[in-house]
Amino acid sequence: MRTMTPSTAYRAALGITLFASLSLVWLSLGVGIIGADGDRTNLLYGGVLLVGLSGAFIVRLDAAGMARTLVAMAFTQAAIAVVAVLSGWGMPWSPPVEILTLNAGFIALFLAAAWLFQPRSAGSRRQVSI
Repeated sequence: MRTMTPSTAYRAALGITLFASLSLVWLSLGVGIIGADGDRTNLLYGGVLLVGLSGAFIVRLDAAGMARTLVAMAFTQAAIAVVAVLSGWGMPWSPPVEILTLNAGFIALFLAAAWLFQPRSAGSRRQVSI
């Protein structure tokens, strides 16, 4: 079995992050995660992307910092989902199960990328070159 090197894990994490972020933009603005197509509530997901972009800028794409940034993105995503369900946003087009399921998928992707961004050895707390 082949183990993942730090640079391979970094690239995989970056790929998952980009895929999840672009999918979030497409679903929230194009189709609508909460409510019908064009529901302004979906603009809240821009906050998830803002957390990610600002975090990536602050940590300068450092692997350990990116892991923390992606956990923050997952928490932001979860907060939006919980508030949407508790407030009844999106009804009747988006039932709570649908909102929670879609958001859980993004949360899982962000947390998977965060796990891959984790440094693989004690001496690798530096930025991994791509």
